[in-house]
Amino acid sequence: MRVIEERALREGIRESHAFAAVERAFRALAEGGVVQPPPMGFDFAETRGEVHVKGAWLRGAPIFAIKIASGFYGNPERGLPLSSGLVLVLDASTGFPLLLLHDNAYLTELRTAAAGALAAKLLAPDRIDKLAMIGTGSQARYQLRAIARVKRPARVSAWSPNSERRARYVGEMKEELGIDVSSASSAEAALADADLIVTVTPARKPIVEVRWVKPSATIVAVGSDGPDKQEIEVEILERADKVVADKLSQCSRLGEIHHALEAGRFSEKNVYGELGDIVIGRLPGREGNELIVCDLTGVGAQDAALADVVWRELG
Repeated sequence: MRVIEERALREGIRESHAFAAVERAFRALAEGGVVQPPPMGFDFAETRGEVHVKGAWLRGAPIFAIKIASGFYGNPERGLPLSSGLVLVLDASTGFPLLLLHDNAYLTELRTAAAGALAAKLLAPDRIDKLAMIGTGSQARYQLRAIARVKRPARVSAWSPNSERRARYVGEMKEELGIDVSSASSAEAALADADLIVTVTPARKPIVEVRWVKPSATIVAVGSDGPDKQEIEVEILERADKVVADKLSQCSRLGEIHHALEAGRFSEKNVYGELGDIVIGRLPGREGNELIVCDLTGVGAQDAALADVVWRELG
């Protein structure tokens, strides 16, 4: 078994690889071409940490993958990165390990952002005059880079509780992408008249309120990848013209859909479909002025598809 370190992965695997891999993953999910167990999660309340274990095999691929990704929110106070992780790549014909990808969550960042970009491509309005980014951490950077590749917004309004982190985000993304990125003084200000809303926070109670959301907006909810996380009000899902899940069986346990079901004000029948259904054309994406919510909890097929790219490119 060979170990591939983060530096080599960063040099060899880019956003374009991730987008193609994630699109392939959702296509395979929609066509029944994925073996994927439910994810496993650990919470470490004492150290404000969480660990997610996900894996899958895309039928026909020479490998399958198992990923461990962690987020410990006290790490920055210790001078450490918030996220870490690794991916184990195994032979699909023998079960033997082939590669250990010591990516420190780089591949997770890429594939999560690629799913957000895919959702924006299929579900957001053709013209995005304003994108609201709720959250200004690492994944908020990856999300904006990925979305700008497929549907470039005219301007971005970013909000998170920490004004210093907001300022760093605005400065970095404005310089890197050449987009008009500004810091909002509140979540309400960021959301006002936004065509596309991306939420990337570890929030445990809703930040996005229904009264602040434009009736024709698209919300790509990324942060709610655990049963206790929630970024948007349940009423938003109730009012939405379309609610799209990355994987409904998973979103019903982990995501924004989970909270709507738990509140008893929404049922699985109210879910329009899964992202893969739209990728393969089984269901249409945006149709006019609709309020659309896409619940992205992150599926193992994304990790397996990107691991297959690494195997082919660097293995």
